[in-house]
Amino acid sequence: MELSSATLYIVPTPIGNLADITLRALTILEQVDLICAEDTRHTGKLLSHHNITTRMLSVHDHNERARIQTLVAKLEEGQSLALVSDAGTPLISDPGYHLVNGIRDAGFAVVPLPGPCAAITALSGAGVATDRFCFEGFLNAKSAGRQAQLSALKSESRTMVFYESPRRILSTVTDMAQAFGDDRHIVIAREVTKTFETIYGAPAGELLEWLNSDENNRRGEMVVMVSGYKSDDEGIVPEVIDALKLLASELPLKKAAALVAKLYGAKKNALYKLGLELDL
Repeated sequence: MELSSATLYIVPTPIGNLADITLRALTILEQVDLICAEDTRHTGKLLSHHNITTRMLSVHDHNERARIQTLVAKLEEGQSLALVSDAGTPLISDPGYHLVNGIRDAGFAVVPLPGPCAAITALSGAGVATDRFCFEGFLNAKSAGRQAQLSALKSESRTMVFYESPRRILSTVTDMAQAFGDDRHIVIAREVTKTFETIYGAPAGELLEWLNSDENNRRGEMVVMVSGYKSDDEGIVPEVIDALKLLASELPLKKAAALVAKLYGAKKNALYKLGLELDL
């Protein structure tokens, strides 16, 4: 395989199991002039495992913008670069956005490779609806901010995918139970692709009991998948819910429900009940 010069390759790396890397990814990491790594020490272990000796340069949240001109200059010299994060696909809740944007603006090619991604891997084995889903990444670390984010997602009908750390998983699921109700189905995938991989789903209230039953259930990086909101009335689609929320922010709920019912042909009583459930 011959690499293109003056090109930035986006290279996914394993999220746990070092064998989960493509032949193409290994070839690129071996042949590029420079690897831009979120943590050179972490990536160094992967490279050493595969006997790759390519030079590395640290590119992370705190220096990413400052690195753009340096890396553009290398591309102007005809060098090829690879961008990797600590695990998974770069830019997915990881650094890289500013760099990729800057290099594309400078007129150079950016070539993304397919590969490991914790969110997609977890979704494929969770048994939740995947025809429509939204990726929300990490929630706010502070409870008030996290609760505000979750409250805004009360009527989201798609499966919601979050990342969470072991030290916050209890607080996050507690806030989810409060925002979405104890009956909302949630699946946690922890240590995905690793020795102690666990995928467990239950209503939010039962999931909290499971998390509290064994501290091992709270270990490792987590992917949290929350089933979307389902209305009792099939006529209340997301568009109708959005309209109800908008009008209810300016009008009494009863009047807002009546107007939305008239506009969309939905049932007024069902809309009013929904508004009460959503605390509008």
